[in-house]
Amino acid sequence: MDLWELTARESIRDIVARYNANGDSGRIDALLDLFTDDAIVEVLPDALYRGKQEIRSLFDGAAESSRDFEKIGFIRHFTATHQIDLVDECTARGRAYFVVFTAQGADHWGRYLDSYRRVGDRWLFSHRRVAVDARIPGGWAERAQSRRHDAMGEG
Repeated sequence: MDLWELTARESIRDIVARYNANGDSGRIDALLDLFTDDAIVEVLPDALYRGKQEIRSLFDGAAESSRDFEKIGFIRHFTATHQIDLVDECTARGRAYFVVFTAQGADHWGRYLDSYRRVGDRWLFSHRRVAVDARIPGGWAERAQSRRHDAMGEG
């Protein structure tokens, strides 16, 4: 394995970890810094956010939902089985399982399906698909999805 491959893999692992740590602690600007300017985030099956401004609206909404700490206490994202496929020296794809915990226990879980791009000397998300496989009825994720649908006029 070449040095660039090792560097790419470690850099990509780092942005995945920082995504969760920054999101869980409400550091939205630091989280957005992990995306290319033209990035896309999809929350499958029904939400698409293009560019950092739209992506910010997703995370601002999630942060607003998280402020109800009496109900959730805290939020922690965990990832596992992160696989990285390097396409070339500037592009890669990845997959990982995730589970999200609140003080009540496991809240929702699923998969991240990612595309990464090297910009200068940094690897960043260029496309993140979030596929929620299941959620606890009445939990934080279900309430957040309902609020998102209401805001979009779908409620």
